[in-house]
Amino acid sequence: MAATPITIPVPQPPDHRRGALTLVTTLFFMWGFLTALNDILVPHLKSIFDLNYAQVMLVQFSFFSAYFVFSLPSGKLIDWIGYKKAMVVGLFTMGLGALLFIPAAAVPSFPLFLAALVVLAAGITALQVAANPYVAVLGAAKTASSRLNLTQAFNSLGTTIAPFFGSLFILTAVPKSMDELRQMSAQALQAYRLHEASSVKLPYLGLALTLIVLGIVIAASKLPAIPEAMRRATNPSSIAKTSVWKHPHLVLGALAIFVYVGAEVGIGSFLVNYFTQPAIGNIPANIAARYVSLYWGGAMLGRFIGSGILQRVRTGTLLGVAAIAALSLVVTSMLTTGHVAMWSILLVGFFNSIMFPSIFALGLAELGPLTGDGSGVLVMAIVGGAIIPLLGGFLADRLGVQHAFILPAICYLYILYYGLKGSKPARMLKAPA
Repeated sequence: MAATPITIPVPQPPDHRRGALTLVTTLFFMWGFLTALNDILVPHLKSIFDLNYAQVMLVQFSFFSAYFVFSLPSGKLIDWIGYKKAMVVGLFTMGLGALLFIPAAAVPSFPLFLAALVVLAAGITALQVAANPYVAVLGAAKTASSRLNLTQAFNSLGTTIAPFFGSLFILTAVPKSMDELRQMSAQALQAYRLHEASSVKLPYLGLALTLIVLGIVIAASKLPAIPEAMRRATNPSSIAKTSVWKHPHLVLGALAIFVYVGAEVGIGSFLVNYFTQPAIGNIPANIAARYVSLYWGGAMLGRFIGSGILQRVRTGTLLGVAAIAALSLVVTSMLTTGHVAMWSILLVGFFNSIMFPSIFALGLAELGPLTGDGSGVLVMAIVGGAIIPLLGGFLADRLGVQHAFILPAICYLYILYYGLKGSKPARMLKAPA
């Protein structure tokens, strides 16, 4: 039997890896920005097409369903072409999705908007599957959570800026109510839809061009290879005997990602409409959109702070503490009115901050050459952002937005369990006390 070739990773200079981390961080910013713009599209398209909450949540359903469909293929894409080229493919696909907003607005057509969102999210999926594990393994394993929190902080910078950007360029006027729309003639209604839908054309054209340029920059850059995290760099016969599904902390982590993203998106999607209610904020929709920036801004601040804390505190412990705080704030908002209800739900964003990168790092722990496939499983679980907000939409139509927040509350309970118990690899659970 022929000897198995041994691959010896060549260490990259620290400066080289820092430069790569800086460049990849811009990708986190871009997909955060585009994801948070959905929170502005929800009230905007709700008004344009006279939709109820369940119907307009198809925006999030279409967007986040793409993660489920394209995550595992993206993991295979990494095995085939590597992390860098997968990032480039993701960026170009995102650019195409952004360009599709222009014909969708020209018709205008709600199904075409949904199709554009699917293409856009397919590109973001490839980017996430490649960039998250790339950052996790771009340095010492013990600081993976800290690095991911730092890069995710810039993701949150994108989500913080996006709602304010959307309030200026997309949701520029107070949306008409359903009663107002139903009193308009067919001709007047079509003219209104054309006018309002056209506000997305210029912003998404600019975003498309930015994504394409960024793809060219990544393609031309010299990102360091991470051979120790590549499936093809190891013994194929040993890989055939292993599976990501044999790692319970990864599987439970995928469920944690599912409920976390569902909770975060489920809250963010309703904030504009929630704050316009007389008993909560009683403010116009375009002003409420700016408050959404505070929700995502809290996540940004928390990730910068969390990146430092995670140098000293166990990731699972901090995740559990954040889950308890988020659960308490959601329940507070459900049981109160006015400014207390408004600011307590906004503050949830701060405690959301460390959850995604921490769950991601915990889920990928000790996977070695299965890191790419494990990342695909975790990113696939982002489909929670499609399912839970849609269920929340059904609840909001029947019980009101405030009572629909019971779903995020349940999600944070599971995240508490994962942080304190479910995130431990099987090796640690079997170890003697």
